[in-house]
Amino acid sequence: MKINDRLKKIGDLVESNSVCLDVGCDHALLDIYLVKQKKNIKAIASDIAEGPLEQAKNNIKRERLDGEIETRLGPGLTTYSDDINTIIISGMGGRSIIGICKDSPKVLKKVKTLILSPNNYQEDVKRYLCKNGFYIDNEQFVRDKRFIYQIIIFKKGKKKYNKKEYFFGPIFIKNKGPLFREYYEKEKKSREILLTLLPKNFRYKRYQTRKEIEMIKNEIED
Repeated sequence: MKINDRLKKIGDLVESNSVCLDVGCDHALLDIYLVKQKKNIKAIASDIAEGPLEQAKNNIKRERLDGEIETRLGPGLTTYSDDINTIIISGMGGRSIIGICKDSPKVLKKVKTLILSPNNYQEDVKRYLCKNGFYIDNEQFVRDKRFIYQIIIFKKGKKKYNKKEYFFGPIFIKNKGPLFREYYEKEKKSREILLTLLPKNFRYKRYQTRKEIEMIKNEIED
């Protein structure tokens, strides 16, 4: 079964012997990939909608993995159980991910690893989780067709980060590569466009946008 580059990268980052809850599993392609890697991974495919979960069940059955992948219907982290040590959320907006975490504070206290790939508001996700018992253990860029995505791995624990580390990512900023520069070149251009559209009376937003443009320029031109 074909899997896109983003999901494959996420799957490759999951540690052996993990028990994973894939939130918003869609068609369970990631879960199928995880189990087929043979790293002794247990996968639980969870979705809020019956339609995608039914398709997930069909895909799991087609791959003859219905005895190895469990499916659960429910929103967010309500499908969590105490045997799970890793939560995966990919392809959602950053603020939706924060909302899911806020709705289940007891789960956040129990789980050891979060593997997240938010579509936006990555800085907000980092700030929220690092204020709620996690630190950033790993960060990876992945290109999937014409888009570049961030994958962030959070582990239970505490570390302090400065503004620049939250904005770029503490690991990204240490290990700059072609995808880092390409990703933030696009981020710079989007802010330059925003600056031309912001009304002049939006003084603070214009100031903040200019500062971010300057910060990005300093990093990608370094």
